[in-house]
Amino acid sequence: MPMQLLPRRRLLSCLALASCSLLAPAAHLAHAADAWPAKPIQLVIPYPPGGSADLLGRPLAVQLQQQLGQPVVLEYKPGAGGTLASQYVARARPDGYTVLMVLAAHAINDSLYPKLPYDTRRDFAPVSLVANLPMVVAASSKLPAKNIQELIQAARANPGKLTFGSAGNGNTGHLAAEYFGSMAGVRMTHVPYKGSAGVVNAMLAGDIDLTFDSISTSMPHIRSGRMHALAVTSPQRSALAPEVATIQEQGIAGFDVTGWYAVIAPAGTPAEATRRLSREIATALRQPALQAQLAAGGYEPVGSTPEALQAHIDKEITRWSAVVKATGARVD
Repeated sequence: MPMQLLPRRRLLSCLALASCSLLAPAAHLAHAADAWPAKPIQLVIPYPPGGSADLLGRPLAVQLQQQLGQPVVLEYKPGAGGTLASQYVARARPDGYTVLMVLAAHAINDSLYPKLPYDTRRDFAPVSLVANLPMVVAASSKLPAKNIQELIQAARANPGKLTFGSAGNGNTGHLAAEYFGSMAGVRMTHVPYKGSAGVVNAMLAGDIDLTFDSISTSMPHIRSGRMHALAVTSPQRSALAPEVATIQEQGIAGFDVTGWYAVIAPAGTPAEATRRLSREIATALRQPALQAQLAAGGYEPVGSTPEALQAHIDKEITRWSAVVKATGARVD
């Protein structure tokens, strides 16, 4: 073997080794992304147990756990209309292991709170729109009104005396009632609680007159006769209560408020993780057992891409900003 060839062969060998060493980190990162999830996932719920987010989050977490092979643990962080949970997740490590279920209040808070400790658009990564849920206008047994027109008459006869409860300042129910009052030309008094369960308890005790609440939490008590339904807030009647007319049908043209639920992550979360979770959520929502469970609560499963969710949130921020401005709603 000619001696002059040895240096060239050694050079090629060194270059090959160097190339392998440069590719190794990239291969390691790709493997790490493919391995997600490698540990339990924390799904943060911004309201207490027993509310509509919990009733959706629990069965979804069970199904996702089966699909992903890792525990999906619900963490409850209620308070300040959902902003405490949002702040917690915005500051969490963006590794795909801390995600947040948000409601329409997430978009409402952007204009309702003058100084949020996070940026609604910049500090989160969208994952998936999970479900829609009509709301119901439920009245306590002590309120004689049996429909929307009778409610309007009672409110006009007693300005500011009728009370409505919500799951917290800035909650969809809060703004839906304010929006209704603006369109109907009536004034009612807001009483905020920490979650839907608190509203329901207050309704059953007769402490408040009515609530604009998710149909999933109020309907069992409407069925039992301890509350009565005046209307649903969506443009179409709910399959869960087809006998209950919409607000539009009862004379308030154009009224449309539908609750929605989505999953988001901290900004900077790897796209591989958010896209995988988005696909897994869509798969979960196609499972017949989960569909039946959600339908029993009035939920309408969606499932979406991260891009579709971001477009939805942007649209909702714009929409509710106009409602906040028009109604003069504020955080008490």
